[in-house]
Amino acid sequence: MFLTSLIVALMSVTPPAAADVRPAEVRVAEGLVVGREADGVASFKGLPYAAPPVGNQRWRPPHPAQPWTGPRDASRLGAICIQPPANGDNGVGPLPMSEDCLTVNVWAPVERAEPVPVMVWIHGGGLNNGSGTAALYDGTRLARRGVVVVTLNYRLGRLGFFDHPALAAEREPEEPAANYGMMDVVAALRWVRDNAAAFGGDPGNVTIFGESAGGALTTRLMISPEARGLFHRAVVQSGLGRDEGTPLDGPRRDGGPSLQARGQAFAAAHGATTADALRALPAEAFLRPAPNFYGGDLLVRDGTYVTEDVEAAFAAGREAPVPLIIGTNSAEFWWMKPSDLSPYGALDDAMTPGERSDFLRAYGGQAGYDAHVLSDLVFNEPARHLARLHARNGHPTYLYRFDVVSAAMPEPHEGATHASERQYVFDNLTASPWPTAEMDQRQADQMAAYWTTFARAGDPNGGMRQAWPEFGAEPDRLLEFTNEGPVAKAVPFAERLDLIEAYYARVR
Repeated sequence: MFLTSLIVALMSVTPPAAADVRPAEVRVAEGLVVGREADGVASFKGLPYAAPPVGNQRWRPPHPAQPWTGPRDASRLGAICIQPPANGDNGVGPLPMSEDCLTVNVWAPVERAEPVPVMVWIHGGGLNNGSGTAALYDGTRLARRGVVVVTLNYRLGRLGFFDHPALAAEREPEEPAANYGMMDVVAALRWVRDNAAAFGGDPGNVTIFGESAGGALTTRLMISPEARGLFHRAVVQSGLGRDEGTPLDGPRRDGGPSLQARGQAFAAAHGATTADALRALPAEAFLRPAPNFYGGDLLVRDGTYVTEDVEAAFAAGREAPVPLIIGTNSAEFWWMKPSDLSPYGALDDAMTPGERSDFLRAYGGQAGYDAHVLSDLVFNEPARHLARLHARNGHPTYLYRFDVVSAAMPEPHEGATHASERQYVFDNLTASPWPTAEMDQRQADQMAAYWTTFARAGDPNGGMRQAWPEFGAEPDRLLEFTNEGPVAKAVPFAERLDLIEAYYARVR
């Protein structure tokens, strides 16, 4: 009787223009879920992959979701995790907002002859904002290409990446700590492993892909002992690479304070000195002041899930031996200067006069240096460096550069800004913050095809598309996505990147 009522309810809210929407049933480990099927794709939204991390479970590792009896409505998105106002960010889904936010969304092709690849998206947002529920990340169009798409939420900000001596004192021996958002992602991957087959997915062929902070989490998953074996390919979109994690109770390599010291400073400002007092604070209190992503508040080296920095692990050959796509956009941080007061602006502070002279010459003067050096320091050189290391370690590697700039983009047209590739990867140009044209759709078709082909075979090549050089076989060659289509070429601006590589080698 309940199932009949649920089906009637789902049909009753279907808009007239989408009258072909039908209920779709799947049984996952926790119980029966009822989603929707339309145009050859079944979708299931707001599925809990872990128990709500609320009350005494705040700052605890995720626990399995509780089973339910009877069918569960999976037609609506779950709450986004606690974060600042979206202010128009198209990488953030709709309200409500809650600490009870650990859900996944699944899109699966209805027609399939055999189990299909699974693609798990890890959203960006500086570990401070974002959600897997944004329309930008709707998996329908990728699923039509023959993959199961999973998007997820994970705890953000100080609710996801935080420690304090009072929390440490109450932990059980060997209990993982601080990196709770990372733990959530691993828990979601375990849920995918256990439930992919129910949606027609192959649990033995899982691709993780993420952008910005989601890319940084992807590289950390590649070096995490806890994530080993939970995925089989990886895609890193603008995911840093030379960033440093903050230890729980010791200083950072750059001399900055430990995570517990940062937690103490925050708690003292709010008059909270005990674990109970911290857990009694309203969730929104942890948003002010905003924690700093690159400055060490959120990227954590916890000793269990992340035991070392990404670059060191790749250099030692300790990363997951899986095929990798890694790349960046052509004008990531065009709007940020190295003279700005931020952790990014401090990256060039250790340059000698001779180095600075060489850099200014390579960038064609101060204006070119100001416009491009931070993009190169933070994204472009680290991506090339990780690609070189991964290929050297004997693993299939594909480097890209995204330089598609819509004619309608309101920002300066000197390249593709940070995060602008996402709507092309998902083939969701309707979620673009600016109008798009036929040219944009052609490039979205290409990117989505490369990404889904890679998920299927561990190699993005196939069909009549431009061949993408494999980085081990063709060192320092990449695929550049342009307004005219993909082009295989040598890594652009190699002289600049060589200077940065030498600079990092000296200062570290």
